[in-house]
Amino acid sequence: MSAPAALDAPTEWAELRRNRPVARVRLPSGDEAALLTRYEDVKQVLADPRFGRHLDAPDAARVTANESGGVFGGALGGPMSAETHRQWRRMVGTWFTAKRMTALRPGIEAMAERLIDEMVASGAPADLKAALGFPLPVWVICDILGVPESDREKFSHWSDTLLSLTRYTQAEIDVAQAEFRAYMSEHIAATRDDPGDDLIGELISAAGAGHVMSDEVLLSTAQGLLVAGHETTANMIGKMVGMLLADRRRWEALLADRSLVRTAVEEALRTDADAGFGIPRHITEDTEVGDTVIPRGTTVVCSLAAANRDGSAFADADEMDLGRTPNAHLAFGAGAHACLGQSLARTELRAVLDVLLRRLPGLELAVPVRELERVDGLVVGGLRALPVRW
Repeated sequence: MSAPAALDAPTEWAELRRNRPVARVRLPSGDEAALLTRYEDVKQVLADPRFGRHLDAPDAARVTANESGGVFGGALGGPMSAETHRQWRRMVGTWFTAKRMTALRPGIEAMAERLIDEMVASGAPADLKAALGFPLPVWVICDILGVPESDREKFSHWSDTLLSLTRYTQAEIDVAQAEFRAYMSEHIAATRDDPGDDLIGELISAAGAGHVMSDEVLLSTAQGLLVAGHETTANMIGKMVGMLLADRRRWEALLADRSLVRTAVEEALRTDADAGFGIPRHITEDTEVGDTVIPRGTTVVCSLAAANRDGSAFADADEMDLGRTPNAHLAFGAGAHACLGQSLARTELRAVLDVLLRRLPGLELAVPVRELERVDGLVVGGLRALPVRW
């Protein structure tokens, strides 16, 4: 689907919500699926525990031709018993608490300061995505996993490759998958001998208290954190700042009232028109969604971004209201599979925005908005670059 400009919503969304809320679409694999674009329909399917990520079922549509890796692969992407999934979420969730993420914020802000120092030293114009948006989240991921910051370039490459829909060849994806698994297997083995206070160390220690946490689940947890926690936040930093600078009045409003940062981040998440592929679910029984009965065996793709622009759920849905509250957007999903790392993503986005407002109040786009370009071929959407000056 095309959009008038990189930060704009596809023109088809409004028509789909109005006339074809359950639309037949063809996936990169060539298989067919049903696309959901209405807020209530997406929320219904995501919140229904009967519909999980059983994407390897015989009658499920394949997202890509080969799903050996990436966000839809691995032990966490296939079938998992309800009890095992609850146990896994409970264990990982004890690490991703809002309190712990708040404790991480000073370090995140310090890294943002360092990256901005380097960007300013290199001079304007600069690509804010490359200078700040991309390196900051991978530094955070490395810190959470307990791996050296010096390896962040490897993690950046693996993240990019494992999120491919059409951008990388299968051979390149297989190599990245093998490299990542080999690296993390060695790290997991070392951590078992000497657990630290990072995520992997705490999961291993918890397993010692009677919980089940195999190497395969640890590997998939690390991979899920990388592919779901790096590229998404890296791209969101660029899109968020791009949206705020696209209309200078938004940036000026934040400079005048920093208390708007929290709601501005939520509104950027809601109005993100290029959130990416969406969330696939396998329908295991005939299900009525809206006025349509979806037959069992159908793979549905829940478009979070389209749902977040639904005028029946949000007043002036296509307008960016920095003070919007409440804001029950679906950017992090809903139900039992809602994003575990949403508190981390919010912490990073708020920290980056606070630091940018403080350090670079004169920040502005270095090119017209219409010249910004989208990244193609990945599960998540973003801008190729965000040229800025200050």
